[in-house]
Amino acid sequence: MKKSVLTRYRTMAYVTGVLLVLLTLGMIGKYALDLSGADGFTKVVSIAHGWLYILYLVCAFDLGSKAKFPVGKQVWVLLAGTVPTAAFFVERKLTREVAPLVVRDGEPAPAGA
Repeated sequence: MKKSVLTRYRTMAYVTGVLLVLLTLGMIGKYALDLSGADGFTKVVSIAHGWLYILYLVCAFDLGSKAKFPVGKQVWVLLAGTVPTAAFFVERKLTREVAPLVVRDGEPAPAGA
């Protein structure tokens, strides 16, 4: 598997995770703390998270299919972008697991990959 597949997934996992944490904080500010301006903030962040989550799904599915994840694991990776902070933990675990499958340009693929 090319390193770019893992890099795209990692980037989108962090972006999705940060936006989801910001959205959670915005919702707390909007509903629990009744902050002015939180309504506009949550609207912008929720739209951004929604669109970028679609890109996250594409990148996560690409990684999972190239790493030959079982269906249950693939579903968990896809859903990690919907649980605040889960994307960070799943990304860390997957990076350690998938790193041995990454090949550099010009190198042969590892046996069994």
